[in-house]
Amino acid sequence: MHPQTPFDQAVVARHGWVQALATVLVALIAMGVVAALGLWAAGASGLPDNAFPRVVAASVVTAVGGTVKLSGSAGGLAGSKAGLTVIPLSVTLTGALVLGAGFLRPLRHRAVAGGRELAGWAARIAVLWFLALLALAYAARQTFKLSLGDDTLGDLGDLFGVSPEVGFTTDVPRTLLFGLLWMAGVLVLALLVSSRAPLPGQLLRLQESVRPPAHAMVVLLLAYVLLGALIALVVAVTRGHAPETLAVILLGLPNLVWLALTIGLGATWNGRVEGPFGLPMPHVLDEVLRSRDTATLNLGTLAEHDGRAWWLLVVDAVLLLSVAFLMAARSPARVRAWQHAVRLALALALTVLMICLMGRISAHYGVSVLGIGDLGGGLGGKLFLTPHLWSAIGLGALWGLVTGFLGALLARPVRRKGEIKPSDA
Repeated sequence: MHPQTPFDQAVVARHGWVQALATVLVALIAMGVVAALGLWAAGASGLPDNAFPRVVAASVVTAVGGTVKLSGSAGGLAGSKAGLTVIPLSVTLTGALVLGAGFLRPLRHRAVAGGRELAGWAARIAVLWFLALLALAYAARQTFKLSLGDDTLGDLGDLFGVSPEVGFTTDVPRTLLFGLLWMAGVLVLALLVSSRAPLPGQLLRLQESVRPPAHAMVVLLLAYVLLGALIALVVAVTRGHAPETLAVILLGLPNLVWLALTIGLGATWNGRVEGPFGLPMPHVLDEVLRSRDTATLNLGTLAEHDGRAWWLLVVDAVLLLSVAFLMAARSPARVRAWQHAVRLALALALTVLMICLMGRISAHYGVSVLGIGDLGGGLGGKLFLTPHLWSAIGLGALWGLVTGFLGALLARPVRRKGEIKPSDA
């Protein structure tokens, strides 16, 4: 056994428990701040029983894949029902960027890292992340009392002493499982995306086949978020509603702009909005989703309400060609154009799959007293949004093939490594 050199000791120090704790804490604090500001802008700071910190904890839990279950109680003469499935992707994105940066920081300026070294560093973060998730899971629980209003339903509630309550709790085992899977995915993606992060020797072949398309997809997603934030700020300045706009940016901006990305590709979503839900989304989406029992959401239905929806197609084409060019320019010249096309098709198909899985929304609530209210009308409502999954993935793959090939052709004049023959295309 070889004695540790000063360099080895420095490596161990950089990958110690203190650094892992700092990485986890900074990520959680960043997520908590974004969630708290977004909920504050949405008016949640006025919740009763000092519930605001617990709602923030619940938002962070759902942002990393955890499960928050809603429960209701309205006494023997009444019924209540509620459910919610939504991921605040602004909080998710913040956590992923901060956690990934913290994971990569000790690895900078390194050409190669051993597999055991990377596994040990990731394991330290995983242990502390597990403990943090456990604390959040037990903190994210609260019960609220609901008002039945001033109509017949409220009069019956007063007469029979009905006091409906709705609360939320965390499914601890599912939260720990999916929270750890989310963390592992973030760390793996950070290694794949960063061109400066060291890889174990046996994985160096991923340097040219996986990293350029992975980096291109991250650039695409972040470009959509930045473009959406710019548009939202312009709307806030010109049309007002600044608090609502801030809430959208800090809680659900990626939910909206990545949905727009898939719609621009030609994907179709089904959805419905019923009841007094106030949606943090453009008015045209609200119009489409309230138009019929189950609305079809795609370029055609959006354009029926607002012809500017066709610009989503143009934006997709421009941004995909740009990231395809970037991917090809970062790849060795020996990679053929058809290989770029296949790699971008796979990467975009996986990206669309991720958006479809994380962008689903389902929410419902209702209260009835002696059958009045029917758990869905009056003091109730429902909302859902689901994709046509396989057609969306297929369209993503097709767009990736076309733009990947064109981007490779456009990048040929700027190549710096190796040679490529015209017949290679």
